[in-house]
Amino acid sequence: MAAFTPDAERDLDFRLMANTFITLFRRRNLLDDSTAWLDEHGYHVATLDAAVWTSKEDLLKDVGAALDFPDYHGRSLDAFNDCFGDVASYAAYGIPPEATGLVLVFTDFDTFAAADPETAQIALDIIADNARRAALFGRRVMCLVHSSDPQIEFASVGAMPISWNGAEQAHASRRMS
Repeated sequence: MAAFTPDAERDLDFRLMANTFITLFRRRNLLDDSTAWLDEHGYHVATLDAAVWTSKEDLLKDVGAALDFPDYHGRSLDAFNDCFGDVASYAAYGIPPEATGLVLVFTDFDTFAAADPETAQIALDIIADNARRAALFGRRVMCLVHSSDPQIEFASVGAMPISWNGAEQAHASRRMS
């Protein structure tokens, strides 16, 4: 089963996933509008406040709780990769079977990225890699990342770039309130 039909190119979910599975947002209203649209279209949206994370353990604990990871998931990045892969590719847990797809939303991710840049990059890479793999099974998985820093950048993840959303691609549009 294809993840999208050819007429889906105009839909927000298609546009968000067409070039990357991780999309940056600065303006919260754009993020809120996007998550509302995705929720209305049947996506399971899990929103996590990354501003409270100061360590890898904080990220792993919150994501694990939000996606119902098994207790044995180990609280390591390798275990996160395994469990997120189970959620993304097989919907083994953490997402209702009738959901259109999974949207993992990190708000204020720049705060966490400043506290633990290596884990921030690795976590996004794990999510992107598993989202790409999920697409092979016809499953939709994406991560929307909010940053108050309009200059934030990450290395490519899952062999794909992390891009700004369409409304904020130009540097000047990220400076607007």
